[in-house]
Amino acid sequence: MDASTLLTFLFLCFCKMVLATENHGSNYCYKIEPATMTGIIIGDVALTVLVVIVVYHCASQRRKRREEADKVYMNVRANCKA
Repeated sequence: MDASTLLTFLFLCFCKMVLATENHGSNYCYKIEPATMTGIIIGDVALTVLVVIVVYHCASQRRKRREEADKVYMNVRANCKA
């Protein structure tokens, strides 16, 4: 295949894709209500905040244990790894 044939083939494929997307009527699309979309977004934000809070809590507890172990003896810190 030479370059012009390949270019023509790609152009025709592109035209067919454009026509296929334009002919797609609303019969094939699933409509999502705005209230549903709002609920999904709010739920996602709430779940993200919950994950951040849990991670922060776990990290701060681990940091406190490590600081307390450093106060007692330096070699006790090795026992606090978990």
